[in-house]
Amino acid sequence: MSDNKCEKTGFLAKIRQIFFPIYGKEIIRFIPMALMMFFILFNYTILRNVKDTLVINGRGADGEIISFIKLWGTMPAAILFVVIFSKMSNSLSREKIFYSCIIFFLVFFGSFAFFIYPNIDYLHPSLETVRNLQEHYPSIKMFIAMWGNWTYCLFYILAELWGSAILSLLFWQLANEITSSNEAKRFYPLFGVVGNIGLIFAGRTTKYFSKFSSSISEIVDPWQISLNYLMSSILLSGMIVIALYYYVNLKVEGSSKNAETSSKPKKKKPKLGLVESFKYIFASKHLMYIAIMVLAYGMTINFIDVLWKGQVKLLSNGQNNAAAAYFGTFSEITGYLSIALMFAGSTFLRKYGWYKSACVVPIVVAASAIIFFGAIIYGNMLPAGEPMLFVYGLPLTAVYVAAQVGTFTGAFTKASKYSLFDATKEMAYIPLDEELRSKGKAAVDVTGGRLGKSGGSATIFALRTLFPTASLATLAPYLATISVFIIAGWFYATGKLNKSLKLLQNDEVDEIKSNVANPTLQEQMVK
Repeated sequence: MSDNKCEKTGFLAKIRQIFFPIYGKEIIRFIPMALMMFFILFNYTILRNVKDTLVINGRGADGEIISFIKLWGTMPAAILFVVIFSKMSNSLSREKIFYSCIIFFLVFFGSFAFFIYPNIDYLHPSLETVRNLQEHYPSIKMFIAMWGNWTYCLFYILAELWGSAILSLLFWQLANEITSSNEAKRFYPLFGVVGNIGLIFAGRTTKYFSKFSSSISEIVDPWQISLNYLMSSILLSGMIVIALYYYVNLKVEGSSKNAETSSKPKKKKPKLGLVESFKYIFASKHLMYIAIMVLAYGMTINFIDVLWKGQVKLLSNGQNNAAAAYFGTFSEITGYLSIALMFAGSTFLRKYGWYKSACVVPIVVAASAIIFFGAIIYGNMLPAGEPMLFVYGLPLTAVYVAAQVGTFTGAFTKASKYSLFDATKEMAYIPLDEELRSKGKAAVDVTGGRLGKSGGSATIFALRTLFPTASLATLAPYLATISVFIIAGWFYATGKLNKSLKLLQNDEVDEIKSNVANPTLQEQMVK
């Protein structure tokens, strides 16, 4: 009887270790942080669906405008944010910085739906004006499109910064401060699981309100109704994030620091200005390797995204609600795939360690790029109007096939990012000192992330300059070739970062031992 009980206990323990390896005393930190991840990603997913819909269907715009906004709008805005964040971090507490940032974003998104978009005809030039200027000045037609849709571009930029500032920087800054290296292996993958449930809810929310408003025939502008509902969801979710952040700082950080963090002696670092901060960062090879990984991911994903969203515009015939519903479906698929990969990734990370886990993502990105670029290139080789393939006797166009292939390969790529790339990247910050974790993380995640996407946009811009008559789809072979070299650099940086992590962790162990006289306690802390 006792043997059977032990076997059941052992079996249940293994199941729990796979699906929920969180212990009782850790619940107070895990649950509110996981819920914060849920609502932050819920917002980011809705914002991503809306921003893409707005700009690709704007006046005189198409999928190509995305690369221009990322290069000439999002990147400068990210640099400006780092400047402001650096100044704020020298004078304000982390809590005040968080509240200031999130309230700013929420005020803008609410204002866009209820004040800016209803007056869009007064704020934007007419479609006829935009097209006439584009005909007279074809070499700068995308800049004219950006001017003709300037409020959409502003929405796009701030929606992008929500992911970089609120999630990548401020959320993970708090997580890294209250989570030990040992806990991170169990916490971070599960944060991703809960967060990706948010993707599913956000995808369903986007689809529901897009189809709901479209079904009401008497509405003159159904997209206006969709925006009102979607931005109201954003505001409610944002207020919940603020409440959770307040709870974590009140109940968690001040009362239940983990043993590893509290045992380390605090090193006092001088407050650095922006220039000194960047000098400090670039002197750290460890941070440079993280930056290369972030850059590589951002560039390759940008190539795929721009081409894919161009196909979605053609497939949706320029209808905002149709495009938003399609992007909502993409978010749902990404969420389901991410959750499946999260459980697998959590086990993989604990079993095979940091390096092998970090290598999974560039492998997935490389495979996805081959499939997607292959579909685009093959479709371009077909005569105009000829079906790309037949399924159950039904002809499928090249645009339809490319859009569907882009949806599933893109979803799988983003799922692997959420499940392993984010977790391994954040673990790489933990052994660093407080100054590098804060300002170094800001420069790498905010500026580095945007630089990766802007670098991809700059590449597309350069190719368009060299081949002005080429369509975006015909540039796929060049983008595929460039992606090969980028992914090779990604693997190189991952290997170097693995060696750096081992050195830092060894130094950390020596530091703990030197500050604790009791040999038994030394052994417990190292574990």
